[in-house]
Amino acid sequence: MNRPHPNSPLELPADDRSTSPVTGYTRAHWEAAADGLLKAAWQWATPGSALLDLPGRPSASGVRSDGLEGYARTFLAAAFRVAGADGKDPHGWLDRYADGLAAGTRTPGRDDTESWPLIRDHSVFGQPMVESASVAIGLRLTRPWLWDRLDPAVQDRAEEWLRGSLRHTPAPNNWYLFPYSVAGFLESVGRGDAETARARERALDLLESWYRGQGWYADGDSRAFDHYNGWALHLYPVLDAHLSGDTELSAHYGARLREHLESLSLLFGGDGAPIHFGRSLTYRFAAGSAVGLGAVTGHTPLAPGTSRRLISGALRYFLDRGATGSDGLLSLGWHGPHDATLQPYSGPASPYWASKAFVSLLAPADHPLWTATEEPAPSEGPDRVLALPAPGLLVQSTRADGIVRLHNHGSDHVRPHEGESAVHD
Repeated sequence: MNRPHPNSPLELPADDRSTSPVTGYTRAHWEAAADGLLKAAWQWATPGSALLDLPGRPSASGVRSDGLEGYARTFLAAAFRVAGADGKDPHGWLDRYADGLAAGTRTPGRDDTESWPLIRDHSVFGQPMVESASVAIGLRLTRPWLWDRLDPAVQDRAEEWLRGSLRHTPAPNNWYLFPYSVAGFLESVGRGDAETARARERALDLLESWYRGQGWYADGDSRAFDHYNGWALHLYPVLDAHLSGDTELSAHYGARLREHLESLSLLFGGDGAPIHFGRSLTYRFAAGSAVGLGAVTGHTPLAPGTSRRLISGALRYFLDRGATGSDGLLSLGWHGPHDATLQPYSGPASPYWASKAFVSLLAPADHPLWTATEEPAPSEGPDRVLALPAPGLLVQSTRADGIVRLHNHGSDHVRPHEGESAVHD
């Protein structure tokens, strides 16, 4: 039986210290966390389910865009949850997202209760382009249970809305992976063409130019390195290759993910926290998404028990420290609300990019990620000093206190959150 978490209203199972001696969390805890976060967010849905208008200060993109963000980012959590359960959907999440897709795409751009905003250039209230990727991935993951059951007219409307991502200009950074993901979905359902091929080729060409070695990408042409490496620059191409079964792309990008995890895995402290570094930190346990994806795809240097210790440690770190308020919603902040953590593009639903961590649920219940006994995190092992010349970082961990220290040599002089290229993520 699930019971309320002591520091949030989420109802989680009792700790299991037999297979998870460090965190107490199992796959059942991850499913319960996803369900709890979704239940709280859906209390704020519009009548037609197209927008989730979560309470709080609006972002610079406006409340309609924020409502789409609520729909799209929670859809990721629901999609990973249901796809990981092979279509079992005891709470009926997918019916809600199907209804919302139909309502939101009926008259996009109209100023009414349900209509989604149009996708435009990044410089013109461009946030919907970001959210189009989450919608596309959610549809791709749940295709047999959602997309394939839609009325053809709704499918056509959804395609037309998504193609706005292919026809407008992304910000010159990880944004190019949003139309890439949209194109991947459209091709997966037999709706590919020259436009989708162009979007994919363009993104992969740019990704090659941003690769700096040691598993690290710059987020664009400048020296910008942070958690976007894991939850965007690795996640989108590796997940796409995994879902499409493209062994060539999987091997290419998977090898980079494997190398990235050699250093990323050291950036989680003994308390489970990812290192407080870079922008968009309100995405919290999304920092573990690359670890989970590595375990799901096999592109990881980590033992399964180590991977689970890292992802569950991060999830528990935030839940134990009040990341959700009494209403069950993820707040804008780090532990709880914290304005200094935010950027102008941060809106009430922004924290739900944390949903990317639920990629771990694509590993079925009998996967070693969930069955192996937890092992210590790298920061809990021998003291280490790791030099990363590619991003200009020096990582130091000490077992006695479980603290990871990051010495930043260069990218601290780049402030992407102040530039136009990173206004909306």
